[in-house]
Amino acid sequence: MSYNFKFDVLLRYIPEIVQGVLLTLQFSVVTMLCGLAIGLIVAMASISPLMPLRACARVYVEALRNTPLLVQLFIVFFGLPSIGIKLGANTAALIALSINMGAYGAEILRAGFQSVRQSQVEAGRSLGLTAGQTFRHVVLFQAIKTIYPALASQFVLIMLTTSVVSSIGATELFHQAAFIDSRTYRSFETYTLITVSYLVLTLGFRAFFAGVYWMVFVRRPRR
Repeated sequence: MSYNFKFDVLLRYIPEIVQGVLLTLQFSVVTMLCGLAIGLIVAMASISPLMPLRACARVYVEALRNTPLLVQLFIVFFGLPSIGIKLGANTAALIALSINMGAYGAEILRAGFQSVRQSQVEAGRSLGLTAGQTFRHVVLFQAIKTIYPALASQFVLIMLTTSVVSSIGATELFHQAAFIDSRTYRSFETYTLITVSYLVLTLGFRAFFAGVYWMVFVRRPRR
């Protein structure tokens, strides 16, 4: 059986693909920022001397990391309307992705904070620094350097995971692929193009993050 490849039929749908790429990037960036904000709070709670805070943080992390993202997404989009909270597809997607990212971000941040030796923290306090100053000047930079590769990988993973939100109608890249396929009936060409789009985005961001790491953490200032 022969098959005639017709990638040219997809040219008229370039605007839809661009729209999908932009929304995928928007989801990824907003999810990363909101997830890290949530993760920071949870990470601080997880290393708190107060046992109730540590317990709450552990429950949150374990619950989110050990259940499927798709289930969490359906709870937000389909479950919340049952109690009177109705959200649009894109809003529900951002909330579900951010809450999920918060759990993973909390573990990454906690590992980074705990990687800084206690002796360095004590040295900062002995120099008269407050707890906040010690955190900013002693702990933070070292922790970020340690966890930066994990955060970069997590961003790429989030970007790929956004394809899940098409299941509730969020119009990101994968949703646009399904739309184009339904119009053209060229499944192979459509999903090949979308695969290449994800690959370009992934490799591009990996190169970008590697460049940032080199400039911030590796390169030494000239004297």
